[in-house]
Amino acid sequence: MARERVVRQDWDWEHQFDRAMAWVPYVTLALSTVLVLAQPQSWAQRFGTLGLVALAAGWVLVAFTLRSAEWRSRALPMAVYFTGLLVAATLLMLREPLFFVFTITGFFHAFVLRPWYVSVLGVFATSVLINTIPLGWPDEATAEDLAGFVTIIAIQTVAIGGGTVVGTKITEQNTQRKKALEDLEQALEQNAGLQAQLLTQAREAGINDERQRMAGEIHDTIAQGLTGIVTQLQAAEQAADRPEEWRRHLDNAARLARESLSEARRSVGAMRPEALETAHLPEALSTVVQTWSSLNGVRAEVTTTGTPRPMHPEVEVALLRTAQEALANVAKHAHASRVGLTLSYMEDVVTLDVRDDGTGFEPGSAANDGGGFGLTGMRHRMNRLAGTLEIESEPGVGTAICASVPAIPTGADG
Repeated sequence: MARERVVRQDWDWEHQFDRAMAWVPYVTLALSTVLVLAQPQSWAQRFGTLGLVALAAGWVLVAFTLRSAEWRSRALPMAVYFTGLLVAATLLMLREPLFFVFTITGFFHAFVLRPWYVSVLGVFATSVLINTIPLGWPDEATAEDLAGFVTIIAIQTVAIGGGTVVGTKITEQNTQRKKALEDLEQALEQNAGLQAQLLTQAREAGINDERQRMAGEIHDTIAQGLTGIVTQLQAAEQAADRPEEWRRHLDNAARLARESLSEARRSVGAMRPEALETAHLPEALSTVVQTWSSLNGVRAEVTTTGTPRPMHPEVEVALLRTAQEALANVAKHAHASRVGLTLSYMEDVVTLDVRDDGTGFEPGSAANDGGGFGLTGMRHRMNRLAGTLEIESEPGVGTAICASVPAIPTGADG
């Protein structure tokens, strides 16, 4: 608002000044014409005078008043106009000295001449005309008369020309300031547009990230839980004639359903997995592996190397979810008899290795887990933390998965 007020004030001042500059020649011409016509003279003399007045007014109208501001800023057209103005003023003063009033216009319109020294030259020429033609040059001019003549012209030139130069510089500075304000306005508008664009992109990126998060959480909780429930129910059906096993499988299915429901609720609320709420990653990983081993009847061991220390929650969640997904893949596809997990704490990174002795596969042909979210979800979790995921497998020799993420400590901005 303040910037707009400054621009408006500058524009008002310049507008009023331009209007005054436009009216000065007509006012001085009209005043001097009235003074001349009031004197005793013939009608022929009056008509002759009016003809010269019309010629001068027409020149000002055509060469200055009707021209645009851009045209008036050009040096050559304004020099031509000013020369014509002085010629018209000279003809009028030669006819009647009282037209020196109109010649005073030269002091004002020298302001439009460029560069500054041409403005000063215009003031000097106007001063010479006013101080010679109306008064006439004496036949016997003394040194004292010459000194007074030169002094008057010098004082007028310095005083009026200096004011013209100062006014020109102020006008140029105002023009530059107004241009800078306009550039600033444009920059602010562009910045506002860029900010809106960035906000839109950030919103879209946030939506995409949330979709990826929910997809991963659904896969790691609901999908895996349902798979486990189906597996336990199928096992219970096959053990229908063995009541103890049948009951155990049903109990396992019910427990998986409760755990999956709890994890699903925590995922919707963007909360940490329940296993990490009361324990750090090594203990939580051991709990998950023991539960998986008892459900699937596959021997599984966890080994921790290095010095365990609390990591950023996202680091621990990513590694735990990776372990869960790797174990789920072993249960669904590997037909393994043994699984080993190694959690390694190093100075700059934390790694999780999951190895099994199952059937293995060709990594290139299973990049998307058969169209699912498994390996893709693992890679996405690692990429979010600037980590890596490496998979080594061959048919018949088992599979090794290595997930590595930066060792971001608790409390750091991850």
